[in-house]
Amino acid sequence: MNQSALIRPDWTPATIAMMVLGFVVFWPLGLAMLAYIIFGERLKTFKKDANDTVDGVFSSFKRGGRNRYRPSFGTGNVAFDDWRDAELARLDEERRKLDEMREQFDSYVRELRRAKDQDDFDRFMRERNSSGSVPGFPAN
Repeated sequence: MNQSALIRPDWTPATIAMMVLGFVVFWPLGLAMLAYIIFGERLKTFKKDANDTVDGVFSSFKRGGRNRYRPSFGTGNVAFDDWRDAELARLDEERRKLDEMREQFDSYVRELRRAKDQDDFDRFMRERNSSGSVPGFPAN
């Protein structure tokens, strides 16, 4: 740790002053600063332990992407396992097709919105140019 830092979890003049100022301004701030001074060194190991625990819990969800629902073990019946793998592959292909269709529909809707906005803008410009002022606003 960089011991030249102004605010570090240690009894330095800066941290003591901040703690006293915290108690004067709003007592929970002073209490938080006191907790940081006392327990601040333990925060690094606490954070590392918490991250390691969460990584361990969620590592099983990371292994297959779309295949995350597939069990990693066989049933012992080769015919059933083959059928299950084929069905899951078919479902993955259907999911991919549905995702492609959704992306195509989203781009279609975006294009419709862009065309509608362009029509609205063109109508506005035609009305503006024909009347010499903006509709709904008084002329200067």
